[in-house]
Amino acid sequence: MVLVNRGTASAAEIVAGAIQDHDRGLIAGETTFGKGLVQTVYPLSENTGLALTTAKYYTPSGRLIQRDYTGVSLYDYYYNRDTEENGNGNGNREVKLTDSGRTVYGGGGITPDFKITTPKSNHFQDSLLQHYAFFNFAKRYTMNHHPSKNFEVDDALMQDFRKFLDEEKIPYTEADLLENNEWLRSSIKSEIFVDAFGQEEGLKVRAETDPEVLKGLDLLPQARQLAENAKKIVAERNAAHVMNR
Repeated sequence: MVLVNRGTASAAEIVAGAIQDHDRGLIAGETTFGKGLVQTVYPLSENTGLALTTAKYYTPSGRLIQRDYTGVSLYDYYYNRDTEENGNGNGNREVKLTDSGRTVYGGGGITPDFKITTPKSNHFQDSLLQHYAFFNFAKRYTMNHHPSKNFEVDDALMQDFRKFLDEEKIPYTEADLLENNEWLRSSIKSEIFVDAFGQEEGLKVRAETDPEVLKGLDLLPQARQLAENAKKIVAERNAAHVMNR
């Protein structure tokens, strides 16, 4: 199982595409960025160089990874892809087959086998992040406490966080706290773990409630079945080829 999103680019797309083409795992998430150009740097004078595109990356089935940038502004190429992704679908994209005969598409990043839409943040969530609320609260908390790895965010800590928001004059409503309760608890715990145990432990906490990660775990049996089925199809095809020689 490989999780991807619209920021997955370059070498990560090559690996994801190879896994998909050989039916070794399922790709889940969003269509990847579509960065498949190879550049060669030619040295010039004054410690400068000229980077020229000299090749393109293709997946094992022959799919072009690079997304078309003809007539697209630099800003839209990087940041405004909603119209592009929702407008044409796969209608104008090249069609290839995986080892087991599944249809896959090229010419615009790696299209996932299962689409998982990244949840959109709301205004309240954006406000807390812009104020570094979790970072600052975690710093203050760990100065006076020594959490263990069994630490959980309880109701008392949520009350402390509410007081912190008041002290920092960060606006909120009761509805904000109620509707975002799970997200708040996960974010607080994650940031406290980062501060107490390091970045990796904080990321593990975040993954525990990440909807994309949870969906990926649900898909693991299907990924396993895909790999087993592909292995069987390829073996049968090779056996038939040997018999017909």
